[in-house]
Amino acid sequence: MTIQEAIEHFSEHLRTSVKKRTQEGYKKLLERLQTEFSDRQIEDIKAEELCRFLETFTEGLAKATRRLRYAQLRALFNFAIDTFQMNVKNPCGVSQLFKSFKSAQQRPRKILDKETVDEIIFNSTSTRDRLILELQARCGLRIGEVLKLRVSDISGRKLMIQEPKSGWDVEVAFMPEHIAGRLSDYIAESNLSLDDRIFDVCYTTVRNLVVKLGRKLNVRIAPHDLRRHSATYASRNGVPLEIISKVILRHQDLKTTQVYLGKVSDSEAIRWMDVLHGR
Repeated sequence: MTIQEAIEHFSEHLRTSVKKRTQEGYKKLLERLQTEFSDRQIEDIKAEELCRFLETFTEGLAKATRRLRYAQLRALFNFAIDTFQMNVKNPCGVSQLFKSFKSAQQRPRKILDKETVDEIIFNSTSTRDRLILELQARCGLRIGEVLKLRVSDISGRKLMIQEPKSGWDVEVAFMPEHIAGRLSDYIAESNLSLDDRIFDVCYTTVRNLVVKLGRKLNVRIAPHDLRRHSATYASRNGVPLEIISKVILRHQDLKTTQVYLGKVSDSEAIRWMDVLHGR
C-alpha cells in the first residue's frame, strides 16, 4: 500500500468518525506527507526518514504542536497497518522518534483551597468582576467562554457555550441559583440587549485582575486556576468523577479531568477513609 492510498483511506475514516475540527487538524500534515512520500510503499518507509520529515515540518513550532504532529503521523500508520492487516511495524514506534517527540511530564499543580478562592472573589470590587470569577470558580467555565457569553446565551440556570473547545456547535453549562440570579440582575442593570456580550473586557484585563487579587493573598494565580478549583472542590465534596468531567468541565476524556484534580495528600486520604467507614 502506498502512502497516497493510506492517506485516502485514513481521510475517509476521519470524515466518518471525528469532528470537523479534528479533521482540519490533520489537514496540513497529510498534505505535506502526500507531497513528500506519495508513491512510496508503507513498508519501505524508514523511521529515519519520518524523523527528518517531522523535524522539518515542525521546525519553529511549540513543543506541544510538535508532539501533536507526531501523534497524528503515528495514528495514520497505525490505522493503515491495523485496517489492512499489514505485516509491518509502525515506523513511528521506534525509540528515536518517541524520544524526540515524547510528551512532557506533567508538573503537579498547586491546588487552591476554598477559603483562598472565596477571599479572592470577595475582594473583587465590582459586580462584573465577581461574576467573571464566580463563573470560573463555581461553574467551571474557561475564561474565553466567559468572555464570549452573550445575553442570548443565558436561559435560566443554563449557559449556552457557543463554539466550545470540544468542536461541537454548542455545549451547556450550569449555574447555582444565586449566581444565576445575580447574573440576571447584572444584565438588567446594565441594560444589555440579546446580542450584547455580557462582559465587554479582554483576557488581559481579567488576567491582570486575577493576578492582582492573588498578590494580596501572596498567591500566584491565573484565570484557569479558578476553573481547576471548580473541579477539585467538587471532587473533595464527593461529586462523582463522571459529573465533574461531563457536566462541570465538559471534557471528552476522563483522563483529562484527572489531571485537573491533582494529588491527594495522606491526611486527606485518611480523612476520606474515616468519612466512608468511620474511625
